[in-house]
Amino acid sequence: MEVIEVEDSGGYSLKPNRLASEDILFCIDVDSESLVEMKVSTTAGGRPYTRLDAMKQAVILFINAKLTINPDHRFAFAGLAKSAFLLQKEFSSDIEMANSALRGLTVNSSCGHADLTQLFRLASHEAKKSRAQNRILRVILLYCRSSIPPQHQWPATQKLFTLDVVYLHDKPGPDNCPQKVYDALVEALELVSEYEAYIFESGQGLTRVLFRHICTLLSHPQQRCCQDDIDIPKSLAKKSPVADPAPVDENAVVSSQ
Repeated sequence: MEVIEVEDSGGYSLKPNRLASEDILFCIDVDSESLVEMKVSTTAGGRPYTRLDAMKQAVILFINAKLTINPDHRFAFAGLAKSAFLLQKEFSSDIEMANSALRGLTVNSSCGHADLTQLFRLASHEAKKSRAQNRILRVILLYCRSSIPPQHQWPATQKLFTLDVVYLHDKPGPDNCPQKVYDALVEALELVSEYEAYIFESGQGLTRVLFRHICTLLSHPQQRCCQDDIDIPKSLAKKSPVADPAPVDENAVVSSQ
């Protein structure tokens, strides 16, 4: 947002600037690690509640909230196996289309390495179309592999969209390296992002942590602070009221003992 100096006042004001509506491409990891169970009760059907179940629910939560903020936002969906593939190519605000696309997302087997190059190509292509409509494009990647850092081949000069990441992982151990994966994800989002991009991670397996992260991503990329300055969500812990200071008796004697 442009800052302009106000004449005769010695101050400054912000020039009004309308935020662009978003086209948001969700890309959900379908590696076998997305079938790791979350630390919650089973689903209504009695089967274990997995990372994939939680990610789908988080996406629907996000879409409903985002459309409440602005019904002009649109969404499309992709999966990530060895590379990205589209589930729904056309961007839409139809929540039923979102439900249908997510229901069709399944996990078959371990995918091994993940190459983000195709995802970036898809996003770059769609971003050009979004710009022609005075919109912006954002990719939200939900990634689950604890031992396989993603790879990509992408020039640093192309910043046509913004990449946010939510990373669900196992605890560090002999067979995995979540810190190395996290660092690779940070490098990727810094390389491709047009606006301020966020990355959140969790190894706790708690659905509420995932939902908290996805709700933070509701923030518009054109209106964000640096991630290090985020102070939300606020604690709901009840704070004790501050007691009024006792009146001072000017005639009171202060003991020297």
